[in-house]
Amino acid sequence: MKASFDDEAKKYDYNFTESLIGKAQRNMVHYHIKKHLTKTLNILEINCGTGVDAIWLAEQKHNIIATDISEKMILEASCKTELKNLTFLQLDLLKVHDKFKGDNFDFMFSNFGGLNCLTKSDLKNFFQNIPSILHSKSKIALVIMPKNTIWEQVYFILKQRTQEAFRRKKESVIVNVSNELITTYYYNPKDIVNLSKSNFTCIECKPIGFFVPPSYLEPFVKRHQIVFRILRKLDVVIKSFSFLSKYADHYLIVLEKK
Repeated sequence: MKASFDDEAKKYDYNFTESLIGKAQRNMVHYHIKKHLTKTLNILEINCGTGVDAIWLAEQKHNIIATDISEKMILEASCKTELKNLTFLQLDLLKVHDKFKGDNFDFMFSNFGGLNCLTKSDLKNFFQNIPSILHSKSKIALVIMPKNTIWEQVYFILKQRTQEAFRRKKESVIVNVSNELITTYYYNPKDIVNLSKSNFTCIECKPIGFFVPPSYLEPFVKRHQIVFRILRKLDVVIKSFSFLSKYADHYLIVLEKK
């Protein structure tokens, strides 16, 4: 998996970060998490990719340690900034509790499906281990890909690829990342709540990309930018409709340590 995301590092910003869809979805994530960042916090980001969110958080005057399993993602991120309150570190997300043993973070963040690379067993272990590096009542904000994304179902049905329309409901799906096959697992909000309930309480869940489509439809939205602007505005209208979370491209779930 590390090698696959190393290969993706150079192309990630072009393919997603700088895309119309990527910007729209990221702006919505930032809108929702900003209300949880009302004072200066010590934040751990996992799956930071090329560092866009970490830099944004650091610019809000928070102290950030941003981690990713990919050495090249970390290299790309490190080249973007010299902010003193931001540190980039190559690290497997399943090892963060060992690496930061004895530390206490105020907030943890993972954007755009980083946790979808974990099996259900690994994800449960993750939720059992990370409380040891969090303060009491610390929050974790996770952006995850659900099972019931309506855009994906409609897209594949219209393409007459009906076997793929409901692929997210399978136990796992093989996804091509830079010509490497990555096993991906999809989780609805209730799955995350159940896996984390021993140590966390869900305090918020919001759709990210209900009307704004998945990133593989970027060519379509570039050709139809008026339509895209309408879709983006509709996403703003329904931004607080929690019940739509499992039908969106992603969703943001915020958990608080018990």
